[in-house]
Amino acid sequence: MEHVPFALEAGHAAGARLVGRGITAIICASDPLALGAIRAVRRLGLSVPEDISVVGYDDSALMTCTDPPLTTIRQPIDAMGRAAVKLLSSQIDGTMASGESLLFEPELVVRGSTAPPRRRA
Repeated sequence: MEHVPFALEAGHAAGARLVGRGITAIICASDPLALGAIRAVRRLGLSVPEDISVVGYDDSALMTCTDPPLTTIRQPIDAMGRAAVKLLSSQIDGTMASGESLLFEPELVVRGSTAPPRRRA
C-alpha cells in the first residue's frame, strides 16, 4: 500500500515502488494516479494488462481514450448530487434530516487495463 497525493507524478512514483515489490495489480484512488501507475509499468519494460493490471477511480472523462482504456470505478454522481441538494434544502427549510447514513453503490467499469494474472513458471 502506498499513500501519495492525487497526481499523475505521484502515481508514477508509487507505481514504480509497487512493481518493485512484485505485485500483479494496482488499484488507485483516482484515475490520474492510475495513469501515472501505467506510465511507471511501461517505463519498467512491462505492459498493462499483460504483466500488471491497473484500476482507477472516478471514471474521469476520456478514460475510454487512454491506451489501454482504463478500468475504473464509477460513482453515482447524479444520485449523490440529488441527495445532497435534498439534505441541504431540508436544512434550509428547518426540517431535520434523518440521522441515517446514505450509501451509494459504485460500479466497476471493466475496460482494457485489467486481465487475469499470468501463471508463473
